Amino acid sequence: MIKILSSEQIKAWDAYTIREEPIASIDLMERACQAFVTWFVERFDASNKIGIVCGAGNNGGDGLGIARLLTDWNYSVTVWIVRGSVSESIDFLTNLKKLDSKVSVLEITTNADCELFADRTILIDAIFGSGLNRPLEGIYAKVIDCLNRSPKVKISVDVPSGLRTNQHSSGTILKANYTITFQAPKLAFLQPENYEYVGEWQVVDIGLHRKYIKEVAGDNSLTTLKSVKKILKPRLKFDHKGKFGHALLIAGSTGKMGACILAAQSALRSGLGLLTVHVPQSGYTIIQTAVPEAMTTVDQSPDFFSGREIKEFYTTIGIGPGLGQAPETVNALEYLLTSFKKPIVLDADALNILSANPKLLTLIPQGSILTPHPGEFERLVGKWEDDFDKLDKLKELATRIQSVVILKGAYTIVATPDKKLIFNSTGNPGMATGGSGDVLTGILTGLLAQSYSTVEAAVAGVYLHGLAGDLAAREKGLNSLIAGDIVDFLPAAFRKVEYPMQ
Repeated sequence: MIKILSSEQIKAWDAYTIREEPIASIDLMERACQAFVTWFVERFDASNKIGIVCGAGNNGGDGLGIARLLTDWNYSVTVWIVRGSVSESIDFLTNLKKLDSKVSVLEITTNADCELFADRTILIDAIFGSGLNRPLEGIYAKVIDCLNRSPKVKISVDVPSGLRTNQHSSGTILKANYTITFQAPKLAFLQPENYEYVGEWQVVDIGLHRKYIKEVAGDNSLTTLKSVKKILKPRLKFDHKGKFGHALLIAGSTGKMGACILAAQSALRSGLGLLTVHVPQSGYTIIQTAVPEAMTTVDQSPDFFSGREIKEFYTTIGIGPGLGQAPETVNALEYLLTSFKKPIVLDADALNILSANPKLLTLIPQGSILTPHPGEFERLVGKWEDDFDKLDKLKELATRIQSVVILKGAYTIVATPDKKLIFNSTGNPGMATGGSGDVLTGILTGLLAQSYSTVEAAVAGVYLHGLAGDLAAREKGLNSLIAGDIVDFLPAAFRKVEYPMQ
């Protein structure tokens, strides 16, 4: 996992590195500048005219160092220094003195003429970094407003100026096409409300001390292939299907059997030993034909789930895809939650029933997994003021029901009962298609049945789901991706995690 640290922790990491390596702060700044420039020159050639807009603090010092290094690469560089209320930092002054005479340095004091940047093809924002704790005003806001009006490519150094990394941001904020951030991602980068400011972001390594990141506490993290590989269990020579669990999938209703098929297929593709699918009478022939590997039990109702005796021998239960919300289904879900005490996976209409009947939340077995998309989540917890308030509500729900809540979307979030948030690093917009969530439900049910812990199943399941979508998108494209493609590419996703070098 990659820890997502607060701005205060990042500052402490810098100080730790300076003290323990040891290294002078100006030399650490030089590393950051070199890392930015390495990323830059691989993507933009020297025919571009570069404008770098700097503040007077350390982020501005980064900008000045970048200006010098880009000049060494034969780029045409002009620097503008915004002179507002912020005092010059020592490292800013040091890098200012190092600038070559070939770099034109201009100052902006009281007025911001938006035509200043007209002849530049790329604008680099180095006004404010991650330490900002208030909305921008005065000359800073005026300059950023001019930059935002410019149609030129804009790249932010570490953090878009005006963006607060640990909480909701307001006021004037630089709208970057790219953000090149140092050493670790920032929590703000992962929130939908900030995409228009952050653009595409990339972490570059500046060599901060590894011991600090191992020791520092962090409640937020980002998954990696390596972390998921550690979760997956190897199969041994004498293993048999009885070792890999027997799950019950309760899904489907008349007209919605496709959701049931997708969930069943993905559960089996996730390594499940045995799967029984419970369907209404109208779905019997459909599921037997589409998923011959699964066993089937049939509801007394022809059209929807109305209840049946739940056998304790099932390792886990997945419920919700295509289920419907008939009154009989509501009663059947309540009976299930009352009688089955092992962790279960709840999705789709099972979640909608919970939101319409909040008393049922108290019946959810501890260690279960809920998988709402934003609309379903809002119905469960109510509206939120901003994305950071949404994160608080997510942690509160997971803690209250002592289960994992997975909020689906870009950087799908796994919220644990101990208030940790684990953001997923795989997936793409092509997966925003009907049935994609049903596939995730099947994966989670399959993993939970194999005796993975709830958090392990959630983290690995979400990662593999997104990775299968990424592999499918490479071959099918984003616009043509369908949920069945995700199922088809699950074997390749498992293989990539198990054998990452192949």
